[in-house]
This record gives sequence, C-alpha cells and structure tokens, in this order.
Amino acid sequence: MLKRMPLTASNFGFKAQLALMAKAKRKGLDLGTALREAGLSYDDLVYENSRTIRWSRGEPLELEQFRRPRSGPHIVSFFTGCGGMDLGFDAVGFQHAAAFEHNELFCKTLRRNHPLWNVYGPPIHSGDVSKTDEIAEILQRHIATPFDGVFIGGPPCQPFSIAANQRFAKWGDNFKRTGFAHETNGNLLFDYVSLIKEFRPKAFVIENVPGLRDLDGGEQLTEAIEQLQQAGYRVEEPTVLDAAHFGVPQQRFRLFVIGARDTSKPLKWPKPHGQLIGAGSVLKDDVHLCQNHETREHKLESIQRYMVLDYGERDQLGRVDRLNPALPSKTVIAGGSNGGGRSHLHPEIPRTLSVRECARLQSFPDTYYFEGSSARQFTQVGNAVPPVLAAQIGASILDSFF
Repeated sequence: MLKRMPLTASNFGFKAQLALMAKAKRKGLDLGTALREAGLSYDDLVYENSRTIRWSRGEPLELEQFRRPRSGPHIVSFFTGCGGMDLGFDAVGFQHAAAFEHNELFCKTLRRNHPLWNVYGPPIHSGDVSKTDEIAEILQRHIATPFDGVFIGGPPCQPFSIAANQRFAKWGDNFKRTGFAHETNGNLLFDYVSLIKEFRPKAFVIENVPGLRDLDGGEQLTEAIEQLQQAGYRVEEPTVLDAAHFGVPQQRFRLFVIGARDTSKPLKWPKPHGQLIGAGSVLKDDVHLCQNHETREHKLESIQRYMVLDYGERDQLGRVDRLNPALPSKTVIAGGSNGGGRSHLHPEIPRTLSVRECARLQSFPDTYYFEGSSARQFTQVGNAVPPVLAAQIGASILDSFF
C-alpha cells in the first residue's frame, strides 16, 4: 500500500488545496487553523491558474538611484502624512527644515524613521495648518523671509477623490465630491496658499488628486493660482502625472501645481521612464523577514472565490482585483486589513496584499516602518506620494530653479 506524502509547501498544489479546504469545512475549522495544522500558511495558497504570467523585464526605479549629497536647499513640508514626498526630496539632496502633520500616528511614523527632523504635530504641537498664526510662529524659528527653499504639501484630498467616493453607495451622503464645501479639508488649500504668500519660498509644490483640478469647473484651483500669481509667482500649468510612467510599478495619478519666485525660469518637468514596470517586479521577492508584512486571514469562502480568478479579474462580492504581474498595479488605496478599505489581491497568492507589499508598489524602501494598527498602516501608505516620483519632481525643481 502506497503511503501518502505529507503536505509541504513544495507539493501543495491546487488539488491538494481543494482537499484541505473540503476537510476544513467538514471539521468546522476556519481556514487559518486548517493551514497551520498542515504546517502551511496563507502564503502557500495558489490560484487555479498560477504562475503562467511572470515579470521578467526591467526593474523599478529605486530611491538610491536618485541619491545626491544632502547639501541642497531646505524644504518645509505641510500635511506631511507618513513622509512619501519628503522622502523623495530628501533623496535628491534637499535639507529638511520642518514638517507639519496633525495626525499623531503619522507623526510617530515620521519621528521613528527620521529622528533628526523637526516634526511638528501631536502630542507636542497641533501640526494643524489651518492654525496659520501658530504655524507661522514656529516657522519663524527655522527659516527667514523670503525663504530661499521650497514649500511642499498636499492638502488632504479625500473630498476630491473619485476613488474614495467609489467606496460608498451612490445614494449615500458620502458619495458626493464635496470638495471645498467640506468644513475643514476644503479650506486647507487656501491656508497653505496664505503661508506661501507670507514666507515667499523660492519655489512651492501643491500636490493633490486630479479631482482638485476639475472641481467646480476649476474655479477653486484657479482662484488659488491667481492669488499666487498676484504674489509674484510664476505658476506652471497644473499637470497630472501617472507614477507608472516614472518607474513606479503602480498606476497612480497625481496633480502637481509648481511655482517659483523667479518668473523667468520655466520648470523642466521630469521625463517619463522608458517602459511601464509590472507589479510582479516588487511582489516576486520574499517579504517574510520585512516589517509591516502582517497578512489578513481570509475566511474560507473568500479564498474559494479568489482562487478561481484569472489575472486582472475582479471579485465582484469583495470588489477586489487580482493583479497582473506584467502590468503596473492598480492604485494603492488607503484601505486596511480589518475594514476601512481594501487592498488588491496578490498576483500569485489568493489573498490581499500586506502593508509591506503595498509599500513596495508605492516605492518605499523595505526599511521604512509604518506605525499603528495594520488598518492605519494601510491608510498611511495609501495616502502617500510615491517617493520615487517625488524624487523626480524634486530633482526637476533643483535643476530648474537652483
């Protein structure tokens, strides 16, 4: 009589997976328990159609490829979040003067990764840009006026975001893109503009979702730009860049409004990268020794739906997509592993991505740590500007204006 081989990761294929899931159902076990009893994990699960598409072409760009000596002008960042844009500017040589962030958890992430930065936010300060007098008083300790450096910032974008609103039912109050009618976030753009006008940085960056450009027929953004032009700035045409065209393995559209005090010099925008980079370029490597790689333990019924999806196909019930490793990822959103959003499905493992995997798609280094619960780590990663895209914006500003 032939002895049955024990299950191992190396011989655990789709048929064995079906058998294990049937056994778990008979015994009334949750899938996680059944996998552990077999000496396996969720990462040993496979799709019915697995590993038939691979990414074997060029590698994504990394921050280290943009590294310059840290001897450039200073930056001040507002609405800093977990520091994606700051990280890119830091890589190309800008020196950090101050960062303002009102979320205490995000400040904790910033202070852990950048212990020498001047991070203004809870629990010591408010970090609230709407309190312009308080922000101005702090800034006067760090910079002169006019400021021969750069202001960077992305006022909270949720009121303008189409992707955010698609999470809600169209008949609900949350679906409407409230924009500047939003009691708090809708006014933060003009608070930021007032600080630019007061301290007169040599250049500034306003970053947001493309929805800001089109809101109210463009009236609000036009008003902000006109105020800056009247203050003596040359303001470039608001431009939407897709991170996927700049060496980032993710399709992510961001709006950039960039201006400079020197009205004679136009900005030399960064040149698009030669090829699109597939998500498989960063999801093929082992991440198990990395921090922020806790994965969600899906229910058996969810895995049963996921595992029959083909590349690029959507699970309609959970509204999650299986990524195609040969294409840039769909936009990483501010989801979570315990509600509050969702991440995409791994191209080769029928589960949602971990925070670390999403951070890789965003071009964060593996050494960058995100504080808080898994759900709040997702929030930080999903709200960030990809550091590699930010580095190219920063390099263009350096080469154009300094």
